[in-house]
Amino acid sequence: MGKQSYLLGMIFFVGAGTLPWGESLAGAADDKLPRGVAIIQGCGDKEIAGTAVLHELPSDEGIKLVKVEMMVYGLSDGKHAVHIHETGTCEPCSAAKGHYDPGPFGKTTPDAPDFNHPFHMGDLINIEVNNGLGIMKTVTNRVTLSPGRLSIFDEDGSAFIIHTQEDTYCDHENELNKGCAGGDRDACGLIRSIQ
Repeated sequence: MGKQSYLLGMIFFVGAGTLPWGESLAGAADDKLPRGVAIIQGCGDKEIAGTAVLHELPSDEGIKLVKVEMMVYGLSDGKHAVHIHETGTCEPCSAAKGHYDPGPFGKTTPDAPDFNHPFHMGDLINIEVNNGLGIMKTVTNRVTLSPGRLSIFDEDGSAFIIHTQEDTYCDHENELNKGCAGGDRDACGLIRSIQ
């Protein structure tokens, strides 16, 4: 399947209120709660394509949860790091900047070393790819879609980055070992609100 037809299929699924793997958006979250979507494209390989859908969910304790569901075609088999990055742009993929983390080790102190990984607000689990198809489903309480200090819909937006290698969830007291958070960037997707 070519990239263009795949992307058209992804847009159709999201626009129709259905996830690419057959679940209903209405069943996944309350329609009144914030939702987001990202169309994922390869940074260099034009055959990489996919989509991600985000839903903010209520919880019994009142904390905001965000369900993230991602489907990507064309990545190499194996695990790939997935992060929400701090800037909503993918042209080029490096313009998405670093991992989303509005706290003291994030963009509020740009001179601080990047040693808060894997505890950045935007750090997610790896996506596992088999036969060229990767599917990831996870829930995070580190970010929100609704307004507030942890909203990924801040003034400069946010983007997903999928890396070439897996995230080993390295945790150091100083600068990260090179590549332990996934290395090079394979794909990017600007996260947009669909409310």
